[in-house]
Amino acid sequence: MASPTETTAPVTVTQILDEAELMQALAIREVVFIEEQHVPEGIERDAEDANAYHVIAHQSGHAIGTGRLVMLAQPPSGEQGPWGQVGRMAVLQAHRKAHVGSLLLTSLEQEARRRGVKGIMLHAQLYALEFYKKHGYTEMGTVFLEGGIDHLEMRKRF
Repeated sequence: MASPTETTAPVTVTQILDEAELMQALAIREVVFIEEQHVPEGIERDAEDANAYHVIAHQSGHAIGTGRLVMLAQPPSGEQGPWGQVGRMAVLQAHRKAHVGSLLLTSLEQEARRRGVKGIMLHAQLYALEFYKKHGYTEMGTVFLEGGIDHLEMRKRF
């Protein structure tokens, strides 16, 4: 059980700048996606990790969440200009419901805006649709399977 100071300690979200932080992020993704959700490791880790803008959330000196932004080579169907894709959003179970996901998403959106994108696309697990809707994302298309889990494409234009 978390101590009272841990549950009220501020959460900071920063860009991942070195291999040690990237390893922490990959460890969080392994726990959330591979262990909890049974996503195959070969799908969870991909070539985009090398070029992505990664962020990590810390609380009380511990890494508790992560996410990444990938610049798309082509805009999504029906869109124009540069677009980004947010993905690999993961928060350790003990820290969910504490708005860590919102802090991660806001940080990634700020970077996307800094890069001049016209919008962000993402693949949302169905249970997370309301979370993304609260952040201004709209559903696109139909449900599809990714890593053995139902997803829906969502977009947010800037």
